[in-house]
This record gives sequence, structure tokens and C-alpha cells, in this order.
Amino acid sequence: MKNSKAGKLLAKINSVMLGKLVVVAVLMFGFGFALIPVYKQICELTGVNILTTKDDKVTVPVNSQIDKSRVVTVEFDANTTGPWRFRPVVSSMKIHPGEMTQVVYEVVNSQPRKMDAQAIPSYAPQEATPFFKKVECFCFKQQTLGPNEARQMPVVFFIDPKLPKNVTTITLSYTFFEVGGNTVKAPV
Repeated sequence: MKNSKAGKLLAKINSVMLGKLVVVAVLMFGFGFALIPVYKQICELTGVNILTTKDDKVTVPVNSQIDKSRVVTVEFDANTTGPWRFRPVVSSMKIHPGEMTQVVYEVVNSQPRKMDAQAIPSYAPQEATPFFKKVECFCFKQQTLGPNEARQMPVVFFIDPKLPKNVTTITLSYTFFEVGGNTVKAPV
């Protein structure tokens, strides 16, 4: 008799606990949904998040670093030492100093083996070198290309607006060469 009374009491305690847990879970779920409009109201009142404005007009900040008063022509060149096809997708483009720009180089490993390679940049005229700022470039690290693999590799850059006014054309040239492997030794 005692066991059945204890079992019923335990079942009752368990069902009460289950009820409490279900209520807590429902309240937490509801609280999560309620936070979204509360967060938007707090952002509007404090001016913290410009994306939740009342009139839904989002103003994109203007990059004041771009020098719209002049244009610089950037020419792209590619050289290879080894069994590659390597070239820029475009030969040149006109940009404003300070404007973020992207160009793509294509490389094809024409060998039936994996090859490691590295690209080394050079600039002309030499005085433009410190003003050519690369943000992302395949030349930052070695590239491993599989047998007969083709790849497009981006270069993201901008020209510092402090570039001397007399420089109107910059040539970015890459030399792409094999690292290790079957490279030809330089003559002594």
C-alpha cells in the first residue's frame, strides 16, 4: 500500500514539475519574440542602429577619401616563368584615387601534375609603389594548382589620394613562377 501511495505522489510531483518546465519554456520562447520590437524601439530612442529608422530611409555614408577631381589609368601586365598561362582579365582601367577597385587574374596550370607557385608584383613608375595599396591579393601567399587546374584570382586595391599629381598611369605587373618542384636552376 505504501508503495502505491509513494508512486502516486511521485507521479504527481513529476507531472507538476513537467507543467512548470513547459510554462518556463513557453515564456522563454515568447520573451525571445518580444525582444525584437523592444530592441528596435531602444535603437530608435538611442540612435544606436541607423538601420531601424522610422522612415526606413537608409543613408549610405559617402567615402570622402575618393579624389573625384582626377583619374588614374592602371594597366595590368602578367609574366610567367614556367608552364603557365597567366593573364589579367582586363588590360587596364581608369579609377579615381581612393576608390576601392578589383581586378581578376587568370592562371592555368598546363601540366599534368600539382604545382606550387608564387606571384611577385612590380610597379611602374617606381614612385607610385608606396601609393598602390593592395587590400587582398593572390600574391600574399603561395598558390597550389592541381593538374590542369584553371583559377581566377582577385586583387582588391586602391590608389592613395596622396599620389603625386604628375603620375597619371600606373602599371601593375606580376611575375608568376613555380616554387620548388622542377624549377630550372639559375646559372652560376
